[in-house]
Amino acid sequence: MRVAIIRQRYTPYGGAERFVEGALEALLERGVAISLYTREWPQTRLKLIEPTLVDPFHVGRLWRDASFAREVCRAIGTTRADLVQSHERVPCCDVYRAGDGVHAVYLDERLAAAGPLERIALRASPYHHYVLAAERRLFASPWLAAVICNSEMVRDEIRERFGYPDAKLHVIRNAVDADAFHPGLRAERERVCAVHRIPAGDTVFLLVGSGYGRKGVATAIRALAALPPTTHLVVVGREAHPQRYARLARSLGLSGRVHIAGPQTDPRPYFGAADAFVLPTLYDPCPNAALEAMACALPVVTSAKSGVAEILLRHDAGLVCPSRDDIALAAHMRALLDPALRERVGANARRAVLPLTPGAMTLELVLLYRELLAASAARRRGNGARATPARPVPPDPTPPRDAAPPGPRG
Repeated sequence: MRVAIIRQRYTPYGGAERFVEGALEALLERGVAISLYTREWPQTRLKLIEPTLVDPFHVGRLWRDASFAREVCRAIGTTRADLVQSHERVPCCDVYRAGDGVHAVYLDERLAAAGPLERIALRASPYHHYVLAAERRLFASPWLAAVICNSEMVRDEIRERFGYPDAKLHVIRNAVDADAFHPGLRAERERVCAVHRIPAGDTVFLLVGSGYGRKGVATAIRALAALPPTTHLVVVGREAHPQRYARLARSLGLSGRVHIAGPQTDPRPYFGAADAFVLPTLYDPCPNAALEAMACALPVVTSAKSGVAEILLRHDAGLVCPSRDDIALAAHMRALLDPALRERVGANARRAVLPLTPGAMTLELVLLYRELLAASAARRRGNGARATPARPVPPDPTPPRDAAPPGPRG
């Protein structure tokens, strides 16, 4: 079985990319041949993959995404892959992994949180017009046979927004390596705390995620201001303007308690140093960092628009509050100052994610691929000699004038 995978970009710091790398490695181990189509793929541990680079010239993110979508669909048209799985919103795939969730829902959340000027900018943005149109084309594509959702939240959003049939929506959660992320990482606490000058007996809340605005870093900082001075927030992840959050911390008198650690190639020592994990994200389909925190037996506090929230509530593995609600977040963080509660909820968290192994995820993928291949073969037999239609290529990215980004509901 040969599967073509479409993923535009790779960075060693991104949770989505860590998922892709882990999934590809597990598929290779099961004898699935991989053809990878990407703009860039730096040196990784996956030595058996020789990617096909699709890197047309671009300026700006709209041109970047649109040019890649057109060129990769042209390249895919000549592939001999049995199935094409995309992690991007392109209409030429058989399987779409909705790792980024539903852009229309994300935009609703952004608009609800934005001030008047930002709302105008969001509604006028050609890029958001393009992504919304690409999303509609994707779910209307006759080639699309299955959508992989990494949470029930995303599955329900796709069904409600696009009327996509339940039978084609498959929940396959992200895998977490519970051998790499485990409670034994606690041995790293002393070293990490020394680097950030955190007293040994203080409570450390950890937030891991790139793009601090979407991940709710400002909300976490404001919540910390309501907690005792023996509490700290450590933030790990990539951000274009980290100084904004340092300024916010200073303005709230938290300079010695908020620690912006930035991107880390290996974030595991920070999980080991933490007492609890917080992620008041604006919108996050299934944050890998939260699953990794759970594997480390850390209690998790996240927002209702996080795909991990459903696991936390089902297994009493953490606490959930509305995004942007720093008062509710502070109350949950204050509750977790109790070591006994942290221990109980953290133990539940680890038990909840132990079944989410890379092997289990890969088996679900392979079984889905086989099901789709069998259905495709049956359709070809039914078509007889009729030619298979060519895979679609996206049109030029001229934003449709009538496709204004939706406003927040009710």
